[in-house]
Amino acid sequence: MISFVVPAYNEEHELPGTLAAIRDAAKDRPFEIIVVDDGSTDATVAVAELAGARVISISRRHIAAARNTGGRAATGDVLFFVDADTRINQAHVDGAMAALQGGFSGGGARVAMEGLVPLWGRIFVRTFCALYFGLNFGAGAFLFTTRRSFEVVGGFDEQYFIGEEVYFSLALRRLGRFKVLREPVLTSGRKLRMYSAREILTRSFAIIIRGPSGARSRGRRLDLWYQGKRERPLG
Repeated sequence: MISFVVPAYNEEHELPGTLAAIRDAAKDRPFEIIVVDDGSTDATVAVAELAGARVISISRRHIAAARNTGGRAATGDVLFFVDADTRINQAHVDGAMAALQGGFSGGGARVAMEGLVPLWGRIFVRTFCALYFGLNFGAGAFLFTTRRSFEVVGGFDEQYFIGEEVYFSLALRRLGRFKVLREPVLTSGRKLRMYSAREILTRSFAIIIRGPSGARSRGRRLDLWYQGKRERPLG
């Protein structure tokens, strides 16, 4: 059994495509989809239920807590954590399963941005990905591991409101090899369209300068991640 855990906050527009992609990616494998709704005020819950997902509702506004809630409720032997605005395909599931069967403790995948993004955004993402994935970390958009490894490392560290995937990757790396799949997942480029270069670069740099302490409080500096601004589909 494979469990796909999808944390969601006000994702009524992105969620249908994400859940459909998960179903296609799972193919003939037995699987379940758990959507952890973290305080949505839109139709996220209805959309998830209509798609046949199991819905768990919390009110934490905390991405690590949402992932942990889903992971602990899952019944599968293998856990996939997929963000609600991210599309995966069969190659990601096949690659992850092969890695786990080959002795890896877990892993993730490279990331590509969906849709048109400004030039500065493309440069920013390309530079970030070269550095980040070069250090062999998994991105929060897509992570995988076994249930046993998830339990051994204690899940995601809830001290952190962002960057929890870095610490999760490090914890899994202490258990064994960590695999970053070369096939990129496709994640929403909305932040790069909705926020200016100054907003994104200034806040990202401020968090880097502050180090871990900058990720332990969901203050104004984290509005970029927690404000919940969403694009509406054209038409």
